[in-house]
Amino acid sequence: MDFKKISVIAIFTMICSFGLQAQEFVYRPVNPAFGGNYLNYQWMLSSAQAQSDFKEETPQRDAFTRDPLADFEASLSRQILNQLSRQLTTMQFGAGALEEGSYVFGNYEIDVTPGLDGLVIYILDTTTGNETTITIPNL
Repeated sequence: MDFKKISVIAIFTMICSFGLQAQEFVYRPVNPAFGGNYLNYQWMLSSAQAQSDFKEETPQRDAFTRDPLADFEASLSRQILNQLSRQLTTMQFGAGALEEGSYVFGNYEIDVTPGLDGLVIYILDTTTGNETTITIPNL
């Protein structure tokens, strides 16, 4: 190459390089969990909640909308069943012998029968139709 072509190219590159500027590329995370600004937390949380399709179903329990008679009935039923279970296990595992038969306690019909595996207790809630079978094994 001759000197003129090299000098023209050198001058051209020098003129073009005066207009060029470099900038620093720095990554700044947005998420505070990954080192981002802590002030972004609320914005990111509200953005995620706005995009979420999940709807949490919380039961509406209000002390003023509960029926005290229904609460009393449920409590009484629990107490009767607890007392019955205590008596049956005491009779089965204690000194007394449990007699087979049918018992009625409020809304509950209870049948006690001896079975191959042990004592079988069948409980029927007459108001709802729910049935429960309990087997107390022989010792």
